[in-house]
Amino acid sequence: MNRRSLEITRRKFLKTTAAGLALGLVSRPSFSAAKEEYDLAVISGEPVASTKKALEVMGGISRFVKKGQRVVLKPNMSFSRTPDFGATTHPLVVVAVAQACIEAGASQVLVLDYTLQRPELCLERTGIREACRDIAGVHVLAIQERKFFREVKIPQGKVLDRVEVMKEILDSQVLINIPVAKSHSATGVSMGMKGLMGLIWDRESFHSKYNINQAIADLGTVIKPQLTILDATRSLTSGGPGGPGTVVKSNLVIAGIDPVAVDSYGVTIVPWYGQNFKGRQVEHLLISHQRGLGKIDIDQLKILKEKA
Repeated sequence: MNRRSLEITRRKFLKTTAAGLALGLVSRPSFSAAKEEYDLAVISGEPVASTKKALEVMGGISRFVKKGQRVVLKPNMSFSRTPDFGATTHPLVVVAVAQACIEAGASQVLVLDYTLQRPELCLERTGIREACRDIAGVHVLAIQERKFFREVKIPQGKVLDRVEVMKEILDSQVLINIPVAKSHSATGVSMGMKGLMGLIWDRESFHSKYNINQAIADLGTVIKPQLTILDATRSLTSGGPGGPGTVVKSNLVIAGIDPVAVDSYGVTIVPWYGQNFKGRQVEHLLISHQRGLGKIDIDQLKILKEKA
């Protein structure tokens, strides 16, 4: 598919907005009322089996996706790297979630990211588009034009008072974040909270204009995924975010409703740059925790660890 056909495909799907679905980010349905048996599911094994088991532990995909809903999945597709580099979300994790959403009755599943490198190469080399190709109702798109973003205010922002977010995030009822576990030169690690930057127009400002750690926490006050599924099937422990670097086959999928808790656990699974860390040592996670966005101390969480 050439760039022009990619644009046509993008326009075809992104102009199709179901009436009555615009909910706004802050007012997303809350699942806090549901009694949670576990805060986190930490499942080891092959990507598809681990992802399915993690969803099961979290109450099943039907807890988050209802019949007729429009769902956005946000993997990391930012780099034109094959899965073995560890810089992007494993395609088998993404396809397992996408298939589950369709089986739960989702009317449409959009797999979206604002790629840092050439979109066509990213969609091809990550393997995510190919993995989802044969699932009816699933569309994998790289969003690259400003007209597909809409400004929202950040009432609780410390350094940000507004941000331009993908319209599809605002106009869909469910957001599932599917980051990859990797190192990052600016923030130490990049997982779910940091990965939300792939849903905004001017991510460069986080690096050049603002304190990036405060800005990530600000963003977390308005973009609130219902579920985070961390792909730690392999972890890029140095050379991130794009690699090449040291890739450790950690063979884990970590799922939870609390985005800070998922990332905080992810920090502990492998040494980063040859050293062991805890969530409190990652500045954007500590700030997010202090802002009330989630729990950071994993010893206070109820965690199910199993093999798929």
